[in-house]
Amino acid sequence: MRALGAAIVSLAVVRVVAVASGQTPPAERPPMAEALFTNVQVLKGIPVNQFMESMGIFTASLGVGCDYCHVAEAGGNWARYADDNAKKRMARRMVLMAAAINRDNFNGRQVVTCYTCHRGGNRPKVTASLAALYGASPPEETDDVIASPAPGAPSAGQILDKYINAIGGADRLTRITSIAAKGTYEAYTDRVKHPVEIFAKAPGQRATIVHAPDGNITTIFDGRNAWIGAPLNERPVPVLALAGGDLDAARLEAALAFPARIRQTLSAWRPGLPATIEDRDVQVVQGTTAGRLPATFYFDAQSGLLVRLVRYADSAVGRIPMQTDFADYRDVSGVKMPFRWTATWLDGRSTIQLSDLQVSVPIAPARFAKPAR
Repeated sequence: MRALGAAIVSLAVVRVVAVASGQTPPAERPPMAEALFTNVQVLKGIPVNQFMESMGIFTASLGVGCDYCHVAEAGGNWARYADDNAKKRMARRMVLMAAAINRDNFNGRQVVTCYTCHRGGNRPKVTASLAALYGASPPEETDDVIASPAPGAPSAGQILDKYINAIGGADRLTRITSIAAKGTYEAYTDRVKHPVEIFAKAPGQRATIVHAPDGNITTIFDGRNAWIGAPLNERPVPVLALAGGDLDAARLEAALAFPARIRQTLSAWRPGLPATIEDRDVQVVQGTTAGRLPATFYFDAQSGLLVRLVRYADSAVGRIPMQTDFADYRDVSGVKMPFRWTATWLDGRSTIQLSDLQVSVPIAPARFAKPAR
């Protein structure tokens, strides 16, 4: 899909809105992929947001763009994305093959995915690489899940307490009832900075509005439901409901806007081995979301500030990683808050840079309503 459209799919996971007070709205049933798109033959029975993110897994696994499988005429014409060709037929065969391997050998667990064999190449390698065997050792990749606490590491509680104290302490944090911020949003493609507004209300309400030239791009989580609203030229669905891991991650991100209750936001906290991010020593701690997905936090070993958050969502063809890096911490009413957020996902990156942030200001409930079509 178009770059900004893909960017907002990830941004919806990273910057969503939650309403935690008042009457809780009923859960909305997200539409299935085959109900909105034509020529869906294999990836049926999954919500539209998971279907679109599966496309991101394909591009990341093969190291290609959308035009590798979709016809050139699809640019600017969403209907042409349904056109069939040999590459799409091969992709369907590979999805069924991976599903059969997992079913027959791993009790249905998603162990083998597109990335297992492709690793960023459009054709899997079949011959061992001597350069890889005898050259410089590549960076070691850590597993998604911390299975057991790292020996000798500080406890998860100690790391989280250090973070709370570093940003201002629990007392100051609980006094902040709302956040209203302005700044710029920059996608990884056009490098044009668009105005952005962010609204949040304790304990977990949050809204993001990107003012793009062709219309606002809005992300909302109302306590049970999450949506993305965008112009049709940017997305094939004007208002897209999120489900599954995306909804779970949305709930997590909304709660973290007010981190005083970070311990209660996740369960089964466990510390990981110390790591390094851009020559900075970090302490690692991981929790489990309500949807039983891991979320890994990286805190500066010296300052205790949150440097990075990596969360995951499941899809029909593989686990989807989503990363947010936090920087430019500034003091606001005695609390240190990040003014720059960099979101990275399978097929893109975006940056929000705040210029103004106010706390404990009135925010109209309409800010957290479902986007209009």
